[in-house]
Amino acid sequence: MNCVRVHVSLIIFVIGIIAPQMVIAQDDPVVAIVNKVKILRSELEDARMRLPDRLRNLPLQSVYGMLVNSLINTKLVAAEARKINLHNDEGVRKRISRIKDQILERAFLELYIEKRITEKALAEHYEKLIVANSSKEEIKARHILLEKKAQAIEIIREIEKGEEFSELAKKHSTGPSASKGGDLGYFAEGQMVPAFSKAAFALKKGEITTEPVQTQFGWHVIKLDDRRPLQPLKRTEIEEQLRAAVSQEIGTAYLKELRQTANIKQFNLDGSPLMVKPIVK
Repeated sequence: MNCVRVHVSLIIFVIGIIAPQMVIAQDDPVVAIVNKVKILRSELEDARMRLPDRLRNLPLQSVYGMLVNSLINTKLVAAEARKINLHNDEGVRKRISRIKDQILERAFLELYIEKRITEKALAEHYEKLIVANSSKEEIKARHILLEKKAQAIEIIREIEKGEEFSELAKKHSTGPSASKGGDLGYFAEGQMVPAFSKAAFALKKGEITTEPVQTQFGWHVIKLDDRRPLQPLKRTEIEEQLRAAVSQEIGTAYLKELRQTANIKQFNLDGSPLMVKPIVK
């Protein structure tokens, strides 16, 4: 929650005292009414944030109907639960208390972290990534993918006789890169499946694998076209990942600090004292 967002919240709060209906209509519209209980867009947004990644990243309109109906069901069933006084059940109250703590934890950490994600912190983390990858290489390779080992062996023989690799790839490869002569472009170590990556990086420029390489996709004949220092990604391409990494660092450091200054006692599942093993130096 940045400064702009805080100021906006304060403005909305002040205006809300004067004209609450106008604020609700403009900034947090009603998306459904269930037995006179309003469901606001803010509830919809909150529900969306709890979805799995594959759904959360979809446009809101794509999951709008699903979310609204889920919230309607929640309101209906919660109302029935209150009719039988279930919200005052001791077990339910304990579960609600735990959920409140979790919400407070997330809200506080979001606020704490957001205040500390500075341009300087992001720039420094990006520079660390550049330095860490400065000694790494990437290669440009092409391959011919075949179903059987015998077919791959025959292709190697044809190449050794002088046949053009790219033409053989176009004619025989079952992989999606066949139309491009088997060209896979540049990739770093570890970006391909292990067996393929190991064989490709072991080659010198212009060499082909003298034995077929087996992966879960089939049998490969690989040719190395080029080798160069790993090209760093532009910061704009990884801005989201940078923010996530810096956020994790800030959150982890803060939790470590809290634990160091807190009086914490841990126990086994049966309630007996937890024996901490001494650190062997």
